[in-house]
Amino acid sequence: MQKTRKLNLADAKQVTLVGKALSSEVRLDIIRLLQKQEYNINEIAETLKLAPSSAASHIRVLEEAGIIRTTLLPGIRGSMKLCSLQVGEVYVNLGNEEGKEEQVEIIHMPIGNYVDYRVTPTCGLVSLEGPIDEEDEPRCFYNPDRVHAKLLWLGDGYVEYRFPNNSIKSKEPKRIEISAELCSEDHDFNMDYPSDITLWINGIEAATWECPSDFGGRRGRLNPEWWPDKNTQYGMLKTWEITSEGVSLDGEKISSKRIGEFGLTAREYIAVRFGVKEETKHKGGMNLFGNGFGDYEQDIIMKIYK
Repeated sequence: MQKTRKLNLADAKQVTLVGKALSSEVRLDIIRLLQKQEYNINEIAETLKLAPSSAASHIRVLEEAGIIRTTLLPGIRGSMKLCSLQVGEVYVNLGNEEGKEEQVEIIHMPIGNYVDYRVTPTCGLVSLEGPIDEEDEPRCFYNPDRVHAKLLWLGDGYVEYRFPNNSIKSKEPKRIEISAELCSEDHDFNMDYPSDITLWINGIEAATWECPSDFGGRRGRLNPEWWPDKNTQYGMLKTWEITSEGVSLDGEKISSKRIGEFGLTAREYIAVRFGVKEETKHKGGMNLFGNGFGDYEQDIIMKIYK
């Protein structure tokens, strides 16, 4: 999800970096390209007819300005950098310098660090090295090695995580964002297999996403070599945003529940649960990807804007 970034003259260094990044037609072409999808540096160079070294230089300028993000991925020969657009809009206030750019705390939660679960087969966990305990056996989700999980799946149920909220214990945040790579869960993979995947925050339903598929048919960008082609391969990166205006999913408002209704400072943590409701139209299970499986090099990420 691309964000709006607000700057003013008090953010002199960042304003200068953004101005430099946007001062080149080539860099503007790169931004247009990344509005459509992610590309690695060689693909950008080939598409825009640039020398790879020149493309890498332009990417570095855009990354320093915070306009794009690069992720190091394994490639056929060594590693490659995958580029994605981070912001969709930049506002610069040229008036007074009061107020600074909003502060944001970013928390990365490994998918194996759940504190509660209820799962039914099909279910399982794997690390980068191989399976963690027995497949389709729910009690194996208690295995201490679960902390090394990079992919977990369940036919029904949920997994719950607890995020620290010490930085906002005395004041509600302006907004929070939660992002994760997910998809449905069927035996092997099934491109036509919808599932209603729900996000709860502190036990309150935030929003439900109808995932269209248990994705496969091509390998996930990050999957280790030992992972079979016949299995689930990748998911979709989804971002839930909760503000005083309501709840949005990938920028589209889908609920009027406001941030104050979730009790983010009421206890010593923020409970985040992903799963499938007991009564829902599409009970298609869930795959949850960590930073070594699927297409996106990330775990569950919470951003707290203060």
